Amino acid sequence: MNCSQAPDFILLGLSSDPEKWQLFFSIFLAFYLLGLSGNLLLLLAIGADVHLHIPMYFFLSQLSLVDLCFITTTAPKMLQTLWTGDGSISFSGCLTQVYFIAVFADMDNLLLAVMGIDRYAAICHPLLYPLLMTPCRCGVLASGSWGVAHCASLVYTLCLSQLSFHSNQEIPHFFCDSRPLLWLSCSDTHLNEFLMMTLSAVLGISALLCIVSSYGCIFCAVARVPSAKGKRKALATCGSHLSVVLLFYSTVFANYLKSPSSSHSSGEVVAAVMYTLITPTLNPFIYSLRNKDVKNSLRRTLNMEKSQD
Repeated sequence: MNCSQAPDFILLGLSSDPEKWQLFFSIFLAFYLLGLSGNLLLLLAIGADVHLHIPMYFFLSQLSLVDLCFITTTAPKMLQTLWTGDGSISFSGCLTQVYFIAVFADMDNLLLAVMGIDRYAAICHPLLYPLLMTPCRCGVLASGSWGVAHCASLVYTLCLSQLSFHSNQEIPHFFCDSRPLLWLSCSDTHLNEFLMMTLSAVLGISALLCIVSSYGCIFCAVARVPSAKGKRKALATCGSHLSVVLLFYSTVFANYLKSPSSSHSSGEVVAAVMYTLITPTLNPFIYSLRNKDVKNSLRRTLNMEKSQD
């Protein structure tokens, strides 16, 4: 087969057994619709309730927006492949998917770090919190995260666009990911691997260190609180964030803690399903089910809509 810089690809999807496609389609369509409705409801609750217009919920709304976009980047193509059995995708379509997956994955990573900083400021410096987390600074943190995510994603995509591939290559995945593309390339990918691993390590490790150090300070501050009730109150807003952090990083590390050009495995596909579809679907429910303010806002919003009808 000849090498080409703009070949078509074929996504093999989740299973090679056609008998399982209908089952997978039903399951993942349900998750996709659940993820859309959950994140949209959370955005609606935060936007409609003036009591939730504070830094913590501003960053939570940004996370819901990112998760909404994240699942929409991968799920429709996956569902189309399962429904029609046709996993073909053009080179430009593949690079577009790589770009946006990288943007939203990096945004999840950076927003979780920013939310850790917000919890640190709220618990460790409660009196200075309104001065530390002003609307302007929150806007800078959010817009800065978007800027960094887009720049890193642009590097990923430009690196891949310079590679050559055999025509009609089959990608053992349900979306275009940089790892299997590097594995399938007929070009020298050492520079691409180095750049991608360096960027991923810098963004991932720096964000994780930020979260760990924030919670180290938080736990030290909580340990000095004399009453058990005061400790529970101080940690009340941290449980949901920590749950999302553990869920996100465990699935990402399971998928990416090895060389980008190493062979693909079914376990990586399962991990990819977790962090591209399951985790963004569960995030709004983790936050809403554990948060009285969000639940009350949802009740008021839904009751208001019913009364208008």
